[in-house]
Amino acid sequence: MAHGDITHIDIPVSDLTAATEFYSALFGWRIAELPGFEGYPMWQAPNGISGGGLAPRDSGFTQPRSYVEVDSIDDTVAAALAAGGSVAMEKQPITETSAWAVIIDLDGNHIGLFEGVVGG
Repeated sequence: MAHGDITHIDIPVSDLTAATEFYSALFGWRIAELPGFEGYPMWQAPNGISGGGLAPRDSGFTQPRSYVEVDSIDDTVAAALAAGGSVAMEKQPITETSAWAVIIDLDGNHIGLFEGVVGG
């Protein structure tokens, strides 16, 4: 994937089992927990490319969130701040070679940022 590609979509759910059954039946998604990501089942669309996760719904996460691949989270956060945006969550590691963060755009939308290669 390249800078600017949508890489992942998280969907907040209150019941992981029910949501897994719902989305599997509705869209044919393969949904499974991966080692190291217990409690966060990940889905893959039939195209084998697009996917995301079913994340526990909480007061801070109530709407689906798209993640955009960026070359540098640090540079993208700096650009967002310079353009009037803000940061909802600072850069956090996923693996040794990947990280994520969440910025807020001018309309209050939370946009996830992804940098690196999962498992790479």
